[in-house]
Amino acid sequence: MSAPVVVVGGDAAGMSAASKFKRDAPDRDVVVFEKGEWVSYGACGLPYYVKGDVETLEDLVSVPAEAFREERGIDLRTGHEVTAIDREAQTVTVAGPEGTFEQAYSDLLIATGARAVEPPLDGMDLDGVFTLHDMEAAADIRRALGIETPAAREPGESSVPDGLDSVGIIGGGYVGIEMAEAFAHHDLDVHMFEMLPHTLQPFGAEAAATVEDHLREQGVDLHLETAVDGFLGDDVVDSVAAGDADVPVDLVLVGVGVAPNTELAEEAGIELGDTGAIATDEYGQTNDKHVYAAGDCAEARNVVTGEPDHVPLALTANRAGRAIGATLAGDPTPVGEIAGTAALKAFDLDVARTGITDEERAREAGFDPVSVTIDAPSRAHYYPGGSEIQVTLFGDRETGRVLGASLVGHESTVKRVDTVAAALYAEMTVQQLSYLDLAYAPPFSPVWDPVLTAAKVLAGKLD
Repeated sequence: MSAPVVVVGGDAAGMSAASKFKRDAPDRDVVVFEKGEWVSYGACGLPYYVKGDVETLEDLVSVPAEAFREERGIDLRTGHEVTAIDREAQTVTVAGPEGTFEQAYSDLLIATGARAVEPPLDGMDLDGVFTLHDMEAAADIRRALGIETPAAREPGESSVPDGLDSVGIIGGGYVGIEMAEAFAHHDLDVHMFEMLPHTLQPFGAEAAATVEDHLREQGVDLHLETAVDGFLGDDVVDSVAAGDADVPVDLVLVGVGVAPNTELAEEAGIELGDTGAIATDEYGQTNDKHVYAAGDCAEARNVVTGEPDHVPLALTANRAGRAIGATLAGDPTPVGEIAGTAALKAFDLDVARTGITDEERAREAGFDPVSVTIDAPSRAHYYPGGSEIQVTLFGDRETGRVLGASLVGHESTVKRVDTVAAALYAEMTVQQLSYLDLAYAPPFSPVWDPVLTAAKVLAGKLD
């Protein structure tokens, strides 16, 4: 009897792969080892759990562990950590509740995800300093806020204990912006520290500047171009040391990015790419024909540049895992290219991006970038309730090809970026994008959709 397929990691990529494999090859065995207790959960929802929009951690679980075991026939073992891979013997070493053992595999999927970066700052070990990348971390933050049942909070009633007044957020990326809203919801004063000139670097300077104005309107104290030196306090954090100032805070959230969990792969001789994530081919295969990688620990090919990239997002992980599951079941399926399409809620603003939204990066990829930023109404001018949408669109001067876009607005913003994402995959020119027959009705869009307007303006500039 042949050895089973083994999956290391039980979240998006791992469980998508195991589910697809078992669906396509029901007579074959698949074993999933997950070192934690949670599987198949929406980490993107963690800020909304802290805020209270999501009441329990269980609400974030897409498929319960027992459903994988009983309904899908997957041998899922939580509380089991894979500590080593022996590629020659095709075995993994597993540490579990009953001790350490060896598990043989026919093929192996590494889906070990990523972790929150913990910068080497003084005071990172103080009580009250948190990162946010898993369920336990979110629960710790909510306990620190004194929140047990957000739904029980009365209107106007403070949700946090007396003496908890302010929070410092280190990093102005996705997690930082979303957590600023969560903390502000609990009546905390929010200080955000970003060492770069702008927050939200992947979204471009124009979008970031609009978001920053809105953050200030919401009472967030922005400290841009401010490097944090560390955190001060006796056992418990009481201030952020930044430059010449010590800013008093009662809690700190460090959200400076994530790093792929590649140690297991690297120790086994699995090659890493230039991004620092595991290098893979179009089918998710590594330099070992029996070892695959997917999700936040692995590279994928960028649809605009054609080069390996590392953009840890949920759809990328789910899609790659599902493709690898099909491949392992006998149907070779590419994992697909990525455009880095992403969305963000920043208080009352919707923010979205796709492709390349930075001229320097575009030039490094061999393009001659040209961009425009326009403001256009979300609805017909005479229909009530509309608002402005800011669109920044990038194109290549030489070929006219669409390179990327960012959008910011109060309504109907995020899904509009999907039009540009589709244009990237079709390698459309800006002129072709401007000719798309997009839907129109007064409650939903002006005759010329904001994306079409931006394409028209950019096409003229490219000419």
